[in-house]
Amino acid sequence: MKKRIRLGRRSRGIALPVVLLMSSMLLVAAAAWLEAALVSARTTTNLGERVQAFHSADSALIRCTRIALDALSEPKSLTGPLAAEPNKWRLKASFEGASASAVMPFASWPYAIRPPQCLIETWPARANDQAGAVLITARGFGRMADNESWLQQEIEVGESGVVLHWRRIVAKPFQQGSP
Repeated sequence: MKKRIRLGRRSRGIALPVVLLMSSMLLVAAAAWLEAALVSARTTTNLGERVQAFHSADSALIRCTRIALDALSEPKSLTGPLAAEPNKWRLKASFEGASASAVMPFASWPYAIRPPQCLIETWPARANDQAGAVLITARGFGRMADNESWLQQEIEVGESGVVLHWRRIVAKPFQQGSP
């Protein structure tokens, strides 16, 4: 009978460390799941912001393309190469400030910090007697100022008709602190 009492006394102090170990393991697992859920929520929010900015820029590009096509007056056909690409779209002053030449084709844009903008530039041909093209640059915004999307469309008028070339600009052409 004395042996049974001794065995019970030896095993009584092990329950508390086991319970503490199990609860700490559950706490670490819960913290990892919470962090994974937060990362997933941030990723989803950022993706939604990028999609919002893209659709804003795409709508501005479509509207400004229609404006540019309506403004073309009986263009000559383009047979030769174009001159160097216009670069006003790379300047911050073209989109911001008092001397900005970019237009806002929409008065407002839902769920965006500001309405989209577009800049229409003529792209001359190398020879003076040939027609050139038109380069349209659109800038769309999300809910936050750092969510922007840049799209471009080149309109060429050739013998076969109007040809549209589309491209997405991956990075901003200018930084926030540049003039």
